[in-house]
Amino acid sequence: MTVILFNKPFGVLSQFTDKGTEGSPRPTLSAYIDMPGVYPAGRLDRDSEGLMVLTDDGKLQARIASPKFKRPKTYLVQVEGDPGEDQIAALKKGVTLKDGPTRPAKVRRIPPPELWERDPPVRYRKTVPDGWLEIAITEGRNRQVRRMCAHVGLPCLRLVRWSVGDWTLDGLGLGEWRRA
Repeated sequence: MTVILFNKPFGVLSQFTDKGTEGSPRPTLSAYIDMPGVYPAGRLDRDSEGLMVLTDDGKLQARIASPKFKRPKTYLVQVEGDPGEDQIAALKKGVTLKDGPTRPAKVRRIPPPELWERDPPVRYRKTVPDGWLEIAITEGRNRQVRRMCAHVGLPCLRLVRWSVGDWTLDGLGLGEWRRA
């Protein structure tokens, strides 16, 4: 069994080929990982960064991606606005999105983490503060963390998946991968 941990840059699709628009192909995993037979266990949006797990084991892939196994995924989230205790409490309790209520999340305010520079940089507004949260969820719906934050009035500026279960980005540079 092969397990690969990859630090996905902003703007990269979480697949090996771009079946989107013709003429201007978008960067994919194939620009970074040259290992046949491994596939992403779950997805990470093009405008999100951080840890992706790839494997050649279909059962492991399903256990990582399926919410029924409740494998925690932890995100470092830069939000627009200063997160208040009521907003954090709502995220911890779980919020109701258009596709139903979310499970409770583990949420805490954190100082700005030491991360790589993002390309393109996050937009800053002099008149609007921003803050950082660490959010751990056990689901993984489409754009779930972004939607949860927006629901409580904290639009996401930057979203970095730091860990999936016990696997983390520790020691893994942007665009780098290693065997787990």
